[in-house]
Amino acid sequence: MASSNGRKILSVDPQSPAAEAGIKAGDELISINGNYINDEIDLNFHAHDTTDELDLVIKRRGQLMQVSLQVDEQQWLGIELQPFKIKICKNHCPFCFVSQLPRGLRKTLYVKDEDYRMSFLYGSFITLTNLTQEEKTRIVQQRLSPLYISVHSTNNELRQKLLGNPAPLDILREIQFFTKNKIKLHTQIVLCPGLNDGRELERTITDLYKFFPYVESIAVVPVGLTDHGKRRVSPLTREDAQAALDIVGRLQKRFQKKHGQFIVYAADELYLKVGANIPPLTDYGDLPQIENGVGLVASFLDGAAQFEGLRRRPKKSVVTFTGVSFYPFLRDFASTIFEKTAFSLRVIPVENQFFGTSVTVTGLLTGRDVVHALIGQVGPKDILFIPDIVFKADNNVFLDDITVGFIEEALKVKTQVIESTYDGLITALEELR
Repeated sequence: MASSNGRKILSVDPQSPAAEAGIKAGDELISINGNYINDEIDLNFHAHDTTDELDLVIKRRGQLMQVSLQVDEQQWLGIELQPFKIKICKNHCPFCFVSQLPRGLRKTLYVKDEDYRMSFLYGSFITLTNLTQEEKTRIVQQRLSPLYISVHSTNNELRQKLLGNPAPLDILREIQFFTKNKIKLHTQIVLCPGLNDGRELERTITDLYKFFPYVESIAVVPVGLTDHGKRRVSPLTREDAQAALDIVGRLQKRFQKKHGQFIVYAADELYLKVGANIPPLTDYGDLPQIENGVGLVASFLDGAAQFEGLRRRPKKSVVTFTGVSFYPFLRDFASTIFEKTAFSLRVIPVENQFFGTSVTVTGLLTGRDVVHALIGQVGPKDILFIPDIVFKADNNVFLDDITVGFIEEALKVKTQVIESTYDGLITALEELR
């Protein structure tokens, strides 16, 4: 029988095979078919073995017991495990956003995630600087693909400086290991003026491109600086952004000609910084890094261009808000809605006073800045649409711990949380009673 080490079971679906077998919340899952279970990835991997019968070792009140389940390959066991402890980043990047946060925020916001499991499950970017050989082997064996990698530079000396980590790590060798084992990677380069821009940027993109198609995408995103950091990195200027776009554009043409896709993409912020036209949605392929701010605007504009009207015209007055960088796009679309349906959607831009006005994206707006911007502009007759991108995780709480309930009470307005996409906005408008 397996070792008594295991992972606590938080809940069991009452209609599941696990419940039918007598497994209960509070039990510890030790192994499946002799394979130790350390986290939900192990659970999902070993629960879908090709066998029809699964032999589970369960620990209950200090006693080990064996349970057999008859399941098919696609059936969910119905077990929810206790979350694993996240591995913490030991790097000291001068541009680390977490290190630029002011005191007094939610404790979870100060967690510097550097966990390959979070990368696989949720698309978190990791630097590969804390992986053990055992973990690398597991990634390959369990096909934990794709992973999301913060590269920043393929010049190892420069990369060590950017990561604030003197430990030697050959990033190209690490990438070669994973791609050789057919693990797909999405990579990002946080652009820091005077450090990894210019020739270094072009070198990094070119080096990563050599691992295509297993390096599926390369994103160039601008460094994010708040008013609370020590500013050890220079802020991105319009000239810096244009220079980066020139490099990305030149390489995109080369890659497109050879492979039929761009492979490297610039973040939306770079186009907004220089006032350039946003590329069409077709340029972004299957939007591999949309949650990294690459193609978000293009996706919205593509939907807006196809807008023909609303199936149902809302009877309530609707107000929403956005960060100042996206405001012109949402404002113009609100005008389109009015022209085609005679319905007025009011859009209010919110300046980021909390992190600093140089932070212009919607996803980093705090509840207090939203209240400050909207007070006196909304009231009991309105419905306030809150884009879900302003929340951390799925708990409808702003970064500064302001709740939706507080927003309603402070502004005396009813609210509705909506998906932060074109489809999310249209659906919310059409379903509003």
